[in-house]
Amino acid sequence: MIERFTKRSRFTSQQDFIDNFSIDIPDHFNFAYDVVDAWAAEQPDKRALLWIDDKGHERSYTFAEIKDLTDRTASFFSSLGIGRGDMVMLILRRRVEFWLSIIALHKIGAVAIPATHLLTAGDIVYRCNAATIKAIVCVGDSNVLPHVEAAMPDSPSVDTLISVGPEVPEGFHSFADGIASAGEWKRPEPKNDNSDTMLMYFTSGTTGEPKMVAHDFTYPLGHIATGSLWHDLGPDDLHLTIADTGWGKAVWGKLYGQWIAGATVFVYEHEKFTPADMLRMIERHRITTLCAPPTIFRFLIRENMSDYDLSSLRHCTIAGEALNPAVFDAFLKQTGIKLMEGFGQTETTLTIATMPWLEPRPGAMGVPNPCYDVRLLLPDGTPAEDGEQGEIVVKLPEDGSRPAGLFKEYYRDPELTAYATRGGYYHTGDLAW
Repeated sequence: MIERFTKRSRFTSQQDFIDNFSIDIPDHFNFAYDVVDAWAAEQPDKRALLWIDDKGHERSYTFAEIKDLTDRTASFFSSLGIGRGDMVMLILRRRVEFWLSIIALHKIGAVAIPATHLLTAGDIVYRCNAATIKAIVCVGDSNVLPHVEAAMPDSPSVDTLISVGPEVPEGFHSFADGIASAGEWKRPEPKNDNSDTMLMYFTSGTTGEPKMVAHDFTYPLGHIATGSLWHDLGPDDLHLTIADTGWGKAVWGKLYGQWIAGATVFVYEHEKFTPADMLRMIERHRITTLCAPPTIFRFLIRENMSDYDLSSLRHCTIAGEALNPAVFDAFLKQTGIKLMEGFGQTETTLTIATMPWLEPRPGAMGVPNPCYDVRLLLPDGTPAEDGEQGEIVVKLPEDGSRPAGLFKEYYRDPELTAYATRGGYYHTGDLAW
């Protein structure tokens, strides 16, 4: 699948990567049709998702099944009045319905807004009013439903509530019943434009209310570098990224780049993170690649890892915070695997990384992804020299376009968008040397 969007997917050196990596963006690109449904047409029995929970339930899904279920979900959502451009918030933890819902929303041309299950009623009210959210799809449990219900009197734009069992309160539609009785789905005309908003995240800075980071339909293609290259994925891999679907890291590691590469996404739905459980998952299911923040790896190395058969694991990546060299050394000693760091933001895809052909340096993020023209600038706007600390910025194309993966705008905040993209650069606000 990746060959449809890149001239080459394997490289031998960083210079080879710089010289030869590019992304071909089709007109009217839509990840749901051009990747998910394409896999279903070409290799219908290929496994797409392996879902496990901490209560012993397990379910494997092929691409053909994902296509059928997302068609049904799109038809169900459409029957409730959800259409192109509508804002839909997803509070779904690690339930399979997250994948069905987000792909269905892509098929409709609606805007998916993933959100954490930790939101309070006040958080939900703010998001609903800031984005004029039309519908909420949420897990039907006592940790989420009361907050959603409490938010509704102050959220006038929301006219559709969908519960993913077991509880379906009055005023909510049942997700399971809806897709069971859904009609046939056909791609709407006109097709989405690449510049249409597809995905939006609320992301907090150090001050003020959360910003609304809007991505267009080309965003998934920016994750080719994340999945195929940094995660080093191929069609035979079973990949685990440890992240809840409410955070941006989930689509980095549990959806776009992985399915473009043809890898199987492994999902473990659990109430409480337990390092031993994660190690058992790797052993039992023969997971081949793993991505997690340094905190997770710190917990893993405290276990007696020699008690587990981790021989299937061949490649591990790490991001989200600075990596302590001691964690790198301890994990290498216990597994023989070198942790490969990466950096990016909600506003971007993978921006700086240690790719498989590079020797990792513990505590170093790596080198720039050539999808982005990455530079370091001093406060006066001049380039930082070697050894000098500067702000990580991305040079914007002079024609006004955006590299695949870079956010479209801060929704409904043109002043903040202009400030973040001042001087012909996207300013990350993060410092490096």
